Amino acid sequence: MSVRAKKHLGQHFLKDESICIRIADEIKCEKPFSKALEIGPGMGALTKFLLKKTDFDTEVIELDEESVEYLSDNYPQLAGKIHYADFLKTDLTNLMGTEPFAVVGNFPYNISSQILFKILDYKDQVPLAVGMFQKEVAERVAEGPGSKRYGIISVLLQAFYDVEYLFTVDENVFSPPPKVKSGVIRLIRNDVEKLDCDHKLFVQLVKMAFGQRRKTLRNSLKPLINRTSGKVNKDQEIFSRRPETLSVQEFIELTKQFQAHI
Repeated sequence: MSVRAKKHLGQHFLKDESICIRIADEIKCEKPFSKALEIGPGMGALTKFLLKKTDFDTEVIELDEESVEYLSDNYPQLAGKIHYADFLKTDLTNLMGTEPFAVVGNFPYNISSQILFKILDYKDQVPLAVGMFQKEVAERVAEGPGSKRYGIISVLLQAFYDVEYLFTVDENVFSPPPKVKSGVIRLIRNDVEKLDCDHKLFVQLVKMAFGQRRKTLRNSLKPLINRTSGKVNKDQEIFSRRPETLSVQEFIELTKQFQAHI
């Protein structure tokens, strides 16, 4: 099936079925789920192969009215499973119920980070997410400590998900072709139910550290250090390091230090 050339919300539609098949085949993990929610299915290039999977039921959420009409007309299997709504503004528990569900999609580049943070909000219900992003975003999410690409979104997501960069997708498999390459990643929920520190402070500390990523933590975290009235020793070795060198666990341990004195 050829996909009609169409673009909305910054999205480019896949026309290479082999890529769609590969993405559909990556929707697997050991954690149980019986439903998958595809975000922005467009004209159903990926949906077609999701519907062939027998180990989960596929539902879709789409903001474009023309796409919703096309899916309704061409995929009778989706009857009652097409949600005409904005994913970012939708209460996913109301939409999908309380059971675990996977998230999948060729995500619009301009809201891809927001989609990831939304998934993070529902981490206790989403054991698996497989998505295509702009390659730079995909690499940032999957990158580990020591890389310039490692940053806020890497740490916050990897605190709760194991992230794997699966493969790169060239521009020419899209209609219309974007100006950049894409990357497909898979997020599998890890066993961390709750961080061993104050979650709000953890997020604040990570954002503050990477907000001035060229500076050492002694400088970027100075406002937090000052709030402890000297009870957190700024001469510790860790404060001479830059944020991209710290693992998720080290950010957690650092948060615990501040938590004890703020």
